[in-house]
Amino acid sequence: MSQAREAVFDEATVERRLKEELPHWRLEDGWIRRTYKTASWKGTLMVINTVGHLAEAAWHHPDLTASYAWVEVRLMNHAAKGITEKDFLLAKKIEEVVAWQPGAEGGALEGTPGDPRFAYIKYEK
Repeated sequence: MSQAREAVFDEATVERRLKEELPHWRLEDGWIRRTYKTASWKGTLMVINTVGHLAEAAWHHPDLTASYAWVEVRLMNHAAKGITEKDFLLAKKIEEVVAWQPGAEGGALEGTPGDPRFAYIKYEK
């Protein structure tokens, strides 16, 4: 593990990169944030567990706030006291996994049924 302090991006760079790379994320109060809307508490817990697994594997831990039908993920590099490349890389991985829609890709992994009893996450259009 690297002991060197990572470079912190200025606000303009963070805003530009979010717009280009993570359009559903926003910069607010020094954190990059994303709120995932879920279909129910079950979906909320699944998002939390997914984010937890990815964060632990990356050894970079977000702050989470959750309610019945949403989860907010907040990333900031605590050691560097700002937004670093680590935050962008973990945000991209979270976005890739949580927003994945296998049914939209075609193939053997068809995705969850359209029946609301099986709804998991409310996908962005």
